[in-house]
Amino acid sequence: MRKLGVSSSMLYMAGFGSIAASMAAWMMSQRLEDAGVDRADRWGIFIGEWAPTFFALGTAMRLEEQWGEEPEHEEMEDMRTRTRGTVPVS
Repeated sequence: MRKLGVSSSMLYMAGFGSIAASMAAWMMSQRLEDAGVDRADRWGIFIGEWAPTFFALGTAMRLEEQWGEEPEHEEMEDMRTRTRGTVPVS
């Protein structure tokens, strides 16, 4: 995503936009459709469920922006070399 020019700020804004779109869809569905509150609730929830995904992707992108693909700190490199060859315990 980073190679496509997507930044963490864009993903955070998409999360907030999803929240706003969720409220707008709920209000419009409630007013413009005769299906009642149930359908309006479904539209609002459907669009509102995108927000956590955008926020999680924004957080991952921010970490990528800060640390990059290679470890920059000696502690990260030490941790990587210490854990090589070990088997994770479940």
